[in-house]
Parts: sequence; structure tokens; C-alpha cells
Amino acid sequence: LRLLAFLGLLAVVLAGEVSIALLAVLGCLGAIGTVGFSVTAPALTPALVPRDQLAQANGRLELARSVAFAGGPALAGSLVAWAGASAAFVLAAALSAAALVLLLRLREPARPRAAPRHVMLELRDGAALVWSHPLLRPIFTTSVVWNISWFVLQAAYVPYAMRLLGLDASGVGFTLAAYGAGMVVGSLVARRIMGAVAFGHAIALGPFVSVLAQSTMVLTLVLPWGVLAGCALFLFGAGPIIWTITSTTLRQTVTPDAMLARVSAIFLTGGWGVRPLGAALGGLVGARWGETACLVLALAGFVLQAAVIWVSQLRRLQVLPAPTA
Repeated sequence: LRLLAFLGLLAVVLAGEVSIALLAVLGCLGAIGTVGFSVTAPALTPALVPRDQLAQANGRLELARSVAFAGGPALAGSLVAWAGASAAFVLAAALSAAALVLLLRLREPARPRAAPRHVMLELRDGAALVWSHPLLRPIFTTSVVWNISWFVLQAAYVPYAMRLLGLDASGVGFTLAAYGAGMVVGSLVARRIMGAVAFGHAIALGPFVSVLAQSTMVLTLVLPWGVLAGCALFLFGAGPIIWTITSTTLRQTVTPDAMLARVSAIFLTGGWGVRPLGAALGGLVGARWGETACLVLALAGFVLQAAVIWVSQLRRLQVLPAPTA
């Protein structure tokens, strides 16, 4: 679907028929493909990798994603400046085609075919498992609260950085690049951290680093230095990527194989579905009380998501639980 979306974008650009309606349709098509991949990939990984290597596999997947996230915008911007927008769409379509070929070459072990059921029943079962499981529920709750808080911050950060920190466009870009760098560093050190401390401490690291990161961002209210904002965004990249690796590994371990896709769908719906709510909340608070209020509200949210982990059973895990068949 993403390949079709990029080919469609290339076609309308070359034909000179670009319109908001066409861009919306093609963007929706690409987004559906992205969501489909994001739901199925975590469910497929345990079928391809031995359970004792899940953490390593998830770390490598997140490293690849982090490198793409950090380098993709710069590559696209340079390509557009050098050869125009159509060249960027050609590259995106070529990369999507290469990804499709690689996915088609995967040999997934055979699994029993389940009887067809209504999608809402499937989601209901996934939601029931997530909410009743003592380890999945705090992961889900933390993810929801974190995403709301993050998008409250995102709604306010650029105007805050330019108006109150005095950063120009390149300065804002530099601080945002620190976020991508943090993701790469976090992906590289995650496995070492998981081997050095109890698993519960490793999984709690991301939420607590987020509190430290937002506290650093709030500190810029007193010390309006761009470098502090960059440090905060670096921590936001490094800590949560360790959380993503550890929480995904735990989720894949404790979820029955037959429920992996449904549980992934619930987590994706919860984590991504609240992002517009967080952005809207940030916009409303920023318009009414200013960017400073958004920073304080985001800090309260990050403290809340860390508290969820602190009072849950997750923090007390010494090792990964035994796999659930």
C-alpha cells in the first residue's frame, strides 16, 4: 500500500495534478499500509526468532528504525533541494519496493488457520487480555499516558523554542536532530543495559528518563539555553527507545502466540490513537495559557506514566517471565 501511495504521488506530481484531495487519499492509503505493518511486525518476530533472542532482534529492528528516523529527513531534504520533489518520491517508491521484496522472501513457520471472526470480536478479545494481564495493563497505560504527554510537548515546542529560547530554524532543527541521535544511542546500548540490570529496572528506565528529559526541558524556563533543550530531546530519544525494546520483548513473551496480532493492534490503537488528543490538548492549553503551561502539563503527564510503572509488578521483575505458548 505504501508503494502504491508513493507511485501515485509520483504520478500526480509528474502530471501536474496535485490537489489536497488527491494528497489526502494517497496519504490515507500510505497510512493504512504503515499501520498494517506496525501491527503485524511485532506479531511476526516471535515466529522468526527464538524466544531467548527476542531482545536482540527487537534492538536491531529499533536501531534500523532509529537510523532511518534520524537520517531520513535530512536525506529527503537534500534530495529535494538537489533534484526536486519527484526524485524523493522515486526513492521512496524504490525503497518501499525493496522492502516488499524482502518481506515476500520471509519464510514464516506454518501455523493453524483460525476460524474467521468479526474484527470487533478480535479486538475485544485483545483488549480483554491486555486489561486483565498484570504486566500488559501497566505497559499499555504507560504507553497511552506517555504519548499524550509527548504530543502536548510537541504542540508547544517549536513556537516555544523560537519565541522564548530565541532559536532560529536551524537551531530548532539541531535540537530535533538530537532526538534522532538519542534514539540511535538508546538502540545501541539497550541490550547491554538489559544484561547488566534486572529486567524490571531496564523496562522502568525509559519512563523515568522521560521524567528527567521533561524536567530538563522545564529547566529552560529558568535557563533559556538551546543546548538544554537539545539535551532534553536527546534523552527523549534514548530513554523511550529502550522502553520500546524492553516492553515489546516482554509483550511478545507473555502474550499467547494466537493473540499477538490482536494485542499489537490494541497497543497501536491506544498509543497512536491518543496522539491527536495530546496535540489538541497541547494546542488548547498553549492558546489559553501559553507554551509554559504546556511544558508543565507535559511534565505532570510524564510523572504519571513513571508512577504507573513504579507501583506495578513490572519494576520488580528480575528476568523475563517464562514464555506463554
